Amino acid sequence: VPVTGVQTCALPIFEGNWKQFKGHAREQWGDLTDDDLDRAAGNRDKLEGAIQERYGKTKEDARREVDEWAARHK
Repeated sequence: VPVTGVQTCALPIFEGNWKQFKGHAREQWGDLTDDDLDRAAGNRDKLEGAIQERYGKTKEDARREVDEWAARHK
């Protein structure tokens, strides 16, 4: 049972359809490589890590960006 307020590692709406949403991620974060996106494969932590690495963002900033991006693509 998920605990309220706890972030999960996967982006559930993207994990099963990652190939479809990968293009949206590339539009948002154009510096991410295909390898970065393939490694993320809908996994939130991996996507945030790639954003941190490529853009020099803090963990908090990367998480906020992913939250905002996910909300736009529900």
